[in-house]
Amino acid sequence: MPGQFLAEFELYVMLALARLGDDAYGASIRRDIEGRTGRPVSVGALYATLARLADKGLIRFKVSLPEPTRGGRARKHCSLTAAGKAALTHSTEMLTRMMEGVPVASRQSE
Repeated sequence: MPGQFLAEFELYVMLALARLGDDAYGASIRRDIEGRTGRPVSVGALYATLARLADKGLIRFKVSLPEPTRGGRARKHCSLTAAGKAALTHSTEMLTRMMEGVPVASRQSE
């Protein structure tokens, strides 16, 4: 099914969206991925990936009201669509099946 196969970074982004729920916006997604993977995430790569996932119909955006502080900015919150949830489930199930039978020691040494 088109759109159901996610690249590695797309999977990270989708998992962060699922984990963060209503708190999913650019900076929080970036912090979540960097904190969990130890991988630096460029703002450009993140927003390009979010745009691609939206084009695939896997996520949607909602702009919040500006923060109630001087110079407060609106945030572009992201959430999974029904198709996004299905794609995430499909990808994680495939990954789990592929990992079955792989010795733990060889996974840790790579």
